[in-house]
Amino acid sequence: MADDGGQEAMKLNWIDFVVLAGYFVFVLAVGLYTSWKAKKGSVSSYFLASRNMHWIPVGASLFASNIGSSHFIGLAGSGAASGIGIGAFELNAIFVLMMLGWIFVPVYMSAGIFTMPEYLRERFGGQRIRIYLSVLALILYVFTKISADLYAGALFITTSLNVQDDPEWLYLSILILLAIAAIFTIAGGLTAVIWTDFVQTILMLIGAFIVMATSLSAVGGYNQLVTDYFKASASVRTYDQNNVTCPDNYPPPYALKLFRPIVGSDLPWPGVVFGLSIGSIWYWCTDQVIVQRALSSKNMIHAKAGCLLAGSIKFLPLFLLVFPGMASRILYPNQVACVAPEECVKYCGAETGCTNIAYILLVLDLPNGLSGLMLAVMMAALMSSLTSVFNSASTIFTIDIWTRIRRQATEMELLIVGRSFVLVLVVISVIWIPVIQSSPNSQLFVYIQSISSFLSPPVCAVYLLAIFWKRTNEPGAFWGLLVGLAIGLFRFAIEFAFTVPTCGQNKPDPRPEWIRVLVDNVHYLHFGCILLVISFVVTIVVSLLTEPIPDKCLHRLTFWTKDSREVSFHPRVAEREATGR
Repeated sequence: MADDGGQEAMKLNWIDFVVLAGYFVFVLAVGLYTSWKAKKGSVSSYFLASRNMHWIPVGASLFASNIGSSHFIGLAGSGAASGIGIGAFELNAIFVLMMLGWIFVPVYMSAGIFTMPEYLRERFGGQRIRIYLSVLALILYVFTKISADLYAGALFITTSLNVQDDPEWLYLSILILLAIAAIFTIAGGLTAVIWTDFVQTILMLIGAFIVMATSLSAVGGYNQLVTDYFKASASVRTYDQNNVTCPDNYPPPYALKLFRPIVGSDLPWPGVVFGLSIGSIWYWCTDQVIVQRALSSKNMIHAKAGCLLAGSIKFLPLFLLVFPGMASRILYPNQVACVAPEECVKYCGAETGCTNIAYILLVLDLPNGLSGLMLAVMMAALMSSLTSVFNSASTIFTIDIWTRIRRQATEMELLIVGRSFVLVLVVISVIWIPVIQSSPNSQLFVYIQSISSFLSPPVCAVYLLAIFWKRTNEPGAFWGLLVGLAIGLFRFAIEFAFTVPTCGQNKPDPRPEWIRVLVDNVHYLHFGCILLVISFVVTIVVSLLTEPIPDKCLHRLTFWTKDSREVSFHPRVAEREATGR
């Protein structure tokens, strides 16, 4: 590993580009071959891989769909900024994946649905909840999932190619990646996506193990890492208005703790235990991108085994990404730990900090060839995430929105519309790139999780009540979602409406006093808990004040009735049983 210094010496050469090109050829061949082998004559085969996937590719795809380039950038960056606490997000997912396999998927499979909004349509009847969630999901896909991954990928590309000042190279690279991801999704549907995810998961794990080993070796091993990490700070100091050194110059004293103080820490333990679980249940158990992989399994045994495999792999990011991020702060303190705004702009173009480049610097300092391999790993993570989002978003649009516009649409029309919608997502994503570039965040992963805490608790509350409480009805669910969304958007607006100066910028806080008190004293994970309770209360109260859903309409649609053999009298369920669609 090179000493901390400028980035000029850390550039890819022709060997790295050969490795990168070889990766693209190989993965593209896998995608096209599985596309050719896949049965593409029906909606079920295109969107759910004919419900015939083995547990190994299902588990690998669950992991790959979750681990995007934003994880490589975000987890390592947060590790560099504040230690191992961010690893709690990965460890929590292990338990929630078990909930997916043993609680949620059995209900979804017994209901025979394609999409998550479709499940709520079956459960409650009516259309407004299904349309509401479909539109909300598409918005979240474009402006959080795709935008975060594209920002992370763009940051990696511009830094590694040293073309930060040449936007033409950036756009060309992004367009190529988007085109390849779209080809996989359009050509073969979920079968191609899952099998390319399987190949790319292996590549990601191998490459990440290499970076972990080299970075830990460079700092002298784990024991030296936990000692030197607390001393890693930039040589250029910055001071507050009272001429006192900013505390951001050094990692926090609780950096090696998963459970942190309630007051004064970045991840208070009640938020980690409760608030984090709310977002995790929403993401792993109700989000189309994730659940669609489990629904493609051959049967429940393969679905549960896939969840077990994905949960086992989720132990690894703490070691493969967070610890290397901490090592990067030790190896490149002036860049990764910069706090002086002018220094940070020089290294990464952001005044608020450069922890997001922690993993990138480790990759660029690898021997020739290995840097190219790790660039391929990053692109694999980016493409895995993009292909998953593209396929799931096209599924939601086709099944939940287009069928409402064209009620008599043929299966061929649905396939054409689903594939065409991928192109629409590509266009929107490219248009959104300048917004991503102009809004750099010092910790990308925290940014993603905070948005989830603002928007996901109402959805989590409604799904939990829909599955476990038969008395939940459509008016209750709708108003629970609506009230929760309004409160969440309000917090989102006041959170991001103002640019809060960091220590050392010596600028006044522009926020009104009441906003400053609210935002600074209610952590985003604690806010998620509050919002969940509010959504629960509204849904329960409205449900009790309105007509219940008859029991005859709930066969195979709740956890308690999932094994029912009674004929359902729900109009949509009866139609599906009669037509086989």
